[in-house]
Amino acid sequence: MAKISACVISFNEEKKIEDCLKSLEPVVDEIIVVDSNSTDKTVEIAKRYTDHVHLQDFLGHVQQKDLAVQKASHDWILSLDCDERLSPELQASILAVKDNLGEGGAYRMPRKTFYIYRWLDHCWYPGYKVRLFNKNTCKWGGVNPHDHVVVDGDKVVDLSGDILHYSFDSISGHLQTIDSFTEIAARELIEEGRKVTFLTPLVHANWAFIKIYFLQRGFLDGFAGLSVAVLSCLHVFVKYGKVLMHQKREKAPPP
Repeated sequence: MAKISACVISFNEEKKIEDCLKSLEPVVDEIIVVDSNSTDKTVEIAKRYTDHVHLQDFLGHVQQKDLAVQKASHDWILSLDCDERLSPELQASILAVKDNLGEGGAYRMPRKTFYIYRWLDHCWYPGYKVRLFNKNTCKWGGVNPHDHVVVDGDKVVDLSGDILHYSFDSISGHLQTIDSFTEIAARELIEEGRKVTFLTPLVHANWAFIKIYFLQRGFLDGFAGLSVAVLSCLHVFVKYGKVLMHQKREKAPPP
């Protein structure tokens, strides 16, 4: 039977990390936590479940998760965020393939989100995520803060059962994340030299709304679905808007 290392990164997640680690315990052989110097009880809680707790100033989402993989003893990695848990069905699916992990280069699973007061059956769902992978053939990639696993080859196996994602407790929390994540994403785009026009924020933001509310049938998720679609639209608009403002400020004469 292959051995699996769970990798989790954290920062001030005392309210959510315990349930995350509890859901991992039945299926993994070790737990690695890389914490960005939390000021709450996150580290204390993590140490109840593992001796492998490492402190590291935040390097970026991709870099921090890659560091956690480097700390792992085993080749197979199962990665979760602190606000995620393995459903019982997903736990069973992972245990069922654990004897034959080598038959797949990576395994992906759907993620279902609990948003403020209800589960979202359409918005962001199934949103398949590769979270179980061999570190010798896969690696973390993407553009911060939107990381994803890059698979060497095309053999990705789907598992049944959901990652349960406990996302935002309030609209205020969602707005705070939008400001934080768009700041990171805009900085990445600026460093890449990405050019943004006047129309870019409008076009991409409207497409985000159409995709979530109509194509993903977010309207069936009630007011929560409308909120997700509108705030996702805002997220995209603000991200590209920050890049556009940076470009204009660079060209503007001193006040």
